[in-house]
Amino acid sequence: MLLLSAGPSWAAGVWPDQLGAYSKVDSRPAAVQDPSVWQEYGLQESEQAEYVSGKSRFIASAYRFRDPTGALAAFQWQRPARAARSELGKIAVRTPDSTLFAYHNYLFRFEGRHPEAAELEPLLLRLPRLDQSSLPPLPDYLPAEGLIPNSERYVVGPASLALFEPRITPSMAAFHLGTEAQLARYRSKNGELELAILSFPTPNLARERAEVLSQLAGALVKRTGPLVAVVLPPADADAAETLLAKINYEASISWSEYVPTLRDNPGNLLWGIVMLVGVLLGFCIAVGTIMGLGRMLARRYLKRWIPEDPMILLHLGDRQFK
Repeated sequence: MLLLSAGPSWAAGVWPDQLGAYSKVDSRPAAVQDPSVWQEYGLQESEQAEYVSGKSRFIASAYRFRDPTGALAAFQWQRPARAARSELGKIAVRTPDSTLFAYHNYLFRFEGRHPEAAELEPLLLRLPRLDQSSLPPLPDYLPAEGLIPNSERYVVGPASLALFEPRITPSMAAFHLGTEAQLARYRSKNGELELAILSFPTPNLARERAEVLSQLAGALVKRTGPLVAVVLPPADADAAETLLAKINYEASISWSEYVPTLRDNPGNLLWGIVMLVGVLLGFCIAVGTIMGLGRMLARRYLKRWIPEDPMILLHLGDRQFK
């Protein structure tokens, strides 16, 4: 694969001098193909390092993106067609001689060795400018049945759209509205189906874009909420209809308005004050009663051990007042 240009380099470097039993012997900016797509995905920095331990060596590459969406999109793009799931995480695959996985807004590639999770943990804990925001929900709308493994491609702008699905033009997708798209291929009895799910900010915009996308010759289009699903000229129309029927938008509502509690009610506050005064008053009465009864019982039954308190007498009758 021809490497056209190098991505931005890391100022401090993300790869440590020691990774497990391997020592770093070289470090450079990681080269990338199709730099316009990497830039569209939000690539900010990259670094490639070579590690050696005896006669064993491997190459490790790291890419930091603006957000996890860019890392996911690059992962889907760079994932080999025959890669299998890796135990390193949900967004991780491996081939016989390489490993590729995404971690929040980072993408890592290991060539020549499969790293273990334990040796990567110190690296992941010290990653600079880590963005732990959530992944986009759009890939979750892809039906699982019939999906060709590793065929997914995420689109965030004209460059990635032209690379993965040039039949849909940027003006149809209207990226200035904040459009994102998830592409995938499916198997059917009569051939492959190419599906695109485009996400728009509002259902009204999706309805408008659905009419524009319907102009694609032979395409089947379905709108559901703010999503528009398109099966490009299908080899099997019945299978395409079945596939579109499985795509349904499910809205999730988050309520951010402050919910008053009992403490915000003035009546509850006053009642709380009255209850507090009552408790304190009852406590004082109880303590006084106990102390009084205690002294009375002590005088009656414990005279031998507890002397009576001396009484102060003024003898006022012996005095003459003028």
